[in-house]
This record gives sequence, structure tokens and C-alpha cells, in this order.
Amino acid sequence: MNYRILKKKDLDEFIKKLSRKMKVVAPVDKGYNQFAFEEVSSAERIALQYIPTILPPKKYFMPQKEKILDFDISEKVPEDRAVIEYDKIAIFGIHTCDLAGIQCLNMVFNERPRDYNYLTRKDHIFSVGLECNDYCDGYASCALVNSHLPNGGYDLFLTDLGDRFICHVNTQQGADMADFTGLFPNASPRDLSDLDSLRETKRKIFKNEVDVDARQLPGLFEKAMESPVWSQVGAKCVSCGNCTNVCPTCYCFDMFDQINLDMKTGSRFRVWDSCQLEPFAKVAGGENFREERLERQRHRFYRKFKYPIEKYYRFFCTGCGRCTRTCMAKISLKETLNALAKESL
Repeated sequence: MNYRILKKKDLDEFIKKLSRKMKVVAPVDKGYNQFAFEEVSSAERIALQYIPTILPPKKYFMPQKEKILDFDISEKVPEDRAVIEYDKIAIFGIHTCDLAGIQCLNMVFNERPRDYNYLTRKDHIFSVGLECNDYCDGYASCALVNSHLPNGGYDLFLTDLGDRFICHVNTQQGADMADFTGLFPNASPRDLSDLDSLRETKRKIFKNEVDVDARQLPGLFEKAMESPVWSQVGAKCVSCGNCTNVCPTCYCFDMFDQINLDMKTGSRFRVWDSCQLEPFAKVAGGENFREERLERQRHRFYRKFKYPIEKYYRFFCTGCGRCTRTCMAKISLKETLNALAKESL
């Protein structure tokens, strides 16, 4: 394994050198314990200790609104031109829960037919992970889904060892960038020993946050389709869509055409959508396959803990806690899982 060291006093220089190559975004404190990924040009504004950002870094891989194509219907044979808009971006400070979310999206958008807008954008993003040495807050459930430890999905990954970061170089692009900056000497045996000690401490700090073993969750959801828990959750839900909008693995979208004033040319756009909104499952004729809020909430949980296990062999919940943190009705993911587990005993 290729481990290097970045001294904390050199972090600002690293960000400045990185910004010479591409736009750099990082978590920034917005006040009131709220954080967001924004463009930075130095380390001064970067929050190294932060709870998950309001929106996950998913927004750079799959923008909230993006142009898909331009079209012209003025001629007998209509013409259209595919559009892929992207910037070369470095995302600094991605927590392991968000790295896990990006890995989930990579699997989805690599399926045939592949989504080349997403994949092209991904290929122009340089990812620098940042390890959480302790829980961000009480909403997190990362130990349940084992997203509290790094598991790939990055070019460089930093772990705070006090006066320095130990950096795992995971890709050739990461190695090239480390060499370009000249700020990453090789790690010593002592550095590696300190990393092992920190990870051992983390195993004691991070424990399963719910009353069910993660291996039992697929079986639990096999029996939970008619659970009264969904009626209780549905009665609280206000169908605002906050939970899915902030989720690092939700990828539902809608498409719409915007016609120019000439009524002959225009563009097609893709925008985020939410399965929690009442019109989402409505089809022609007015039939709605998930008309009730309890059905939509149940669908959301099944899309995290059952369906992706069957298709991708992994949970699509990363334990970031955003859905609970942002819910206006105070619906808690952990409380819901505990209620389902209690019921199944």
C-alpha cells in the first residue's frame, strides 16, 4: 500500500497547488452547525471537523439541474445534439459515508444503458477523502452499514494523526497529484503504527447504532411489507421530499423540455425528483401506484435496505444521517429500523 504524509502546516499550500490544476470545492461552515461544499482557493475556509454537509458531494456528479441535449425542429428532419456539461473539479474532504454513496451511484449509472453524462463528469472529478475519527452526531448510523471506515472510491484519503495527515494514495491520478505538489513524503513505520492505533480506537467508538444486526436487515424487510410501522411513519410524513433530496444514493430524476421564443429550438433538462412526492408514481389516466404517504415511505426504506441488496449486494443507506437530520416531521431512520426489529422479535 502507498501511504504518504501531509503535514498540517502544508495543507494550505496543497489546496493552492491543487487549485492551479482545477476548481477545488471543500466543506465550509455556513453557521448554525450547517456545512456545504463550496469552491475554495485556500485552506482558510475549509471545515476539517464537520457534520455531513446539507447536500452530499453527489451534486457535483449528478447536478440538481443539467442540460441533456439541444434540439431544433425547424427543418423537416428534426435535429438534436447531446450535451455533456462538466468542469474539472477536486472535491476535498469527502467523508467515508459520502464516498460510499458515490460508489453506489457509480454502480447504478454504469448499468446498461450507461449514463455518459454522469460517467464523463465522474472522470473529471478528483476525490480527496477525509476520515471521521469520531461520530459526527447522534443521527449517524455508519457503523450499521460499515461506512465508517474507508473502502475505496477516492484518489487520496487523509486521516488526521494530530500534527499531520497520513494519506492513502489509491489511484495513479492521486500519485501524480501528490508528486506534483511535492508535499507528500513517504510514511514511516511510526506513521503506519499510529494509523493502526487510531483504527483500533475507532472500532471501540463506532458500534452498531440499532437493535438489529445488519446481516438480518434483508430478512427483516422480507416480513415488513404489511407492518403497522409504515402507517405510523406515513401519518407523520409531510411529503416534502427533504429526505431523498439530501440522500447521497438517491438518483431519481425527471426530464423536461424548455422551448425558446422562436418555438423551434430548445433544450432538454434533467432535474432531481423524489419518490416521496405525491405525483412521482402517477401515470397516464391518473392512476397512482404509491398514492399514500406510508407507501412512499415504505418504498424509500426498501430502496435502501432490500432492493439494492438483491441487485447490487450492498445497502444503499450510507449511515450519514441526513434524512433524519433534515426531516421536518422528525422521522428517524434509526427509530424506524428499531421499531421494525422489535416487531419481528
